Amino acid sequence: MKKALVTALLLSLILILAACGSSNEESSNDSGNGDSGDKTEQSADSSGDSAAKTNLDITATNFQFNKEEYSVPAGKEVTVSLTSKEGKHGLQIQGTDVNIEGEGKATFTIDEPGEYMIHCSVPCGEGHSDMMSTLVVK
Repeated sequence: MKKALVTALLLSLILILAACGSSNEESSNDSGNGDSGDKTEQSADSSGDSAAKTNLDITATNFQFNKEEYSVPAGKEVTVSLTSKEGKHGLQIQGTDVNIEGEGKATFTIDEPGEYMIHCSVPCGEGHSDMMSTLVVK
């Protein structure tokens, strides 16, 4: 009985660690490289006017996003892209319909300036509850 309990606990621990384990790819530390992850592209429509299009690239690793804070302009369309470097993660922006599970993209517009919490929406292990960043809308 005791041996079965110990075996079950060990298997549970292995499964939890495997869910947030790293892949065989070489990982890099993106913080401190000067790249904010916020990009603005100019795209022209058929009338010849140009409109700003904002892309927000977010990378998730074990229990953290690549930045503590991201900023986007209020009232502009933003496309957020999530890439998971280590483990399986998601991204949800509080106060919006944005919820990416795994890797992917979502497009949204926030008209109201302020701070919005970003958190991991996929349970990824013991540090999951601490996996947060802030989206500043200016």
